[in-house]
Amino acid sequence: MNYSKTFIVPPGTKVNLGRIDPDFSEKGVSRKSAERMIEKDRQRLAALQFLLYAENKRSVLIVLQALDAGGKDGTVNHVISGMNPQGCTVTGFKQPSAAEREHDFLWRIHPHVPEKGHIAVFNRSHYEDVLVARVHDLVPKETWSKRYRTINEFERLLANNGTHVLKFFLHISKEEQLDRFKNRLDDKSKNWKISESDYTERDYWDDYRAAFEDALSKCSTTHAPWFVIPANRKWFRNLAVARIICDTLEGIGMELPSPTVDLADIRRKYHREVAEEAASSGD
Repeated sequence: MNYSKTFIVPPGTKVNLGRIDPDFSEKGVSRKSAERMIEKDRQRLAALQFLLYAENKRSVLIVLQALDAGGKDGTVNHVISGMNPQGCTVTGFKQPSAAEREHDFLWRIHPHVPEKGHIAVFNRSHYEDVLVARVHDLVPKETWSKRYRTINEFERLLANNGTHVLKFFLHISKEEQLDRFKNRLDDKSKNWKISESDYTERDYWDDYRAAFEDALSKCSTTHAPWFVIPANRKWFRNLAVARIICDTLEGIGMELPSPTVDLADIRRKYHREVAEEAASSGD
């Protein structure tokens, strides 16, 4: 299965999340086999990240969005953690601070986009301003409805400057979300993750779904595509995200840079020093 083609939101299409099965997984792939495949992809990703860093010509931005308990943190832990932290950053965007609210909604995003050779991961992102802001009427419709175009222009700016943007919506069912909340209650090691909003936000499930459908439909472009990942099965979610990232990086034609020094001269110096050391040891 070509995961990139299967789960991409084609630009210009209308997304209906009700028609996408969050329980979907590839036929013939079990949890055990998926975990082996994920480990291989983590190794691929580490090698590709090294090549990206060495080439130093472009960067990658990975956006993770989901409803509460959708698996953003789990995806970071099981997929992104395979990267070298020297070349990868993970930023979580929570409720804007007072200072951030005094600026345009992208002001807090710009400092965290990746520099050349690096990968940046957004755990939530600039899309919160057409999701939470819309659902809870934090700004008028006249304001948030204009942000789709601004987001597309922002992502076009990134693409024009060599940033490859990959956006993943981790799609879970309402029943799966409730099961995951129960797990947080039953597992003492996860009690700290429980918040009041976990349950109060469920009242807005349909509103969030409509907001996500609009964001996915209006902001999936050739330069910054959205992928809807069936995420009820955590192992399949991890496999799909890892495979899409690896396949994308392999497809952009990265190459190791040419040496910036005279290798023959460096080798001569090396062999001369080795010979001198050997002669000195002989004395």
